[in-house]
Amino acid sequence: MSKKVLLTSFTTWLPHQKSNSSDDLLTEIAQTSEINCALTFLRQLPVDIQQASDRIIAQIHSLQPDVIICCGMAESRLNLTVESQACRENQVIKTWVDVNQLIADLTGVEISHDAGKFVCEGLYYSILHHLKTQQLKSYCVFVHVPILNNSNFAEIKANFTQIIHRMSH
Repeated sequence: MSKKVLLTSFTTWLPHQKSNSSDDLLTEIAQTSEINCALTFLRQLPVDIQQASDRIIAQIHSLQPDVIICCGMAESRLNLTVESQACRENQVIKTWVDVNQLIADLTGVEISHDAGKFVCEGLYYSILHHLKTQQLKSYCVFVHVPILNNSNFAEIKANFTQIIHRMSH
């Protein structure tokens, strides 16, 4: 049976942004046939922790995914970045995915221990907290996507495809 994977992205939040690179990446992933699992997309979430979290949690209960990969744009980063944890006030929740193993041998992918203290981290914390308190078995990571351009797009798409493949097998 094919694993169920939920992929999420945000809309833009600043006037100069024509699109959100995380959403652009998911648009491309939706058009590929390289991934052998059941993908569900929850795209262009509002840049609001509560609203975005509520929509993802509702989708988790409806879909019961095996894997959740939340994505956000990181304009200042150059590489695809997998977040190891999320913080809220003095509380830290680490993903139960072995992120070192997840990105092993992928060039141009990094691990971050700081999801940004913005909506991305708030959302990641909310989802990890929900999975933990509800004792759900879904594996979840948050991936920050840099600004996409002609020189980095192919590598980022290939690496992200590998992350989906590794998490769903």
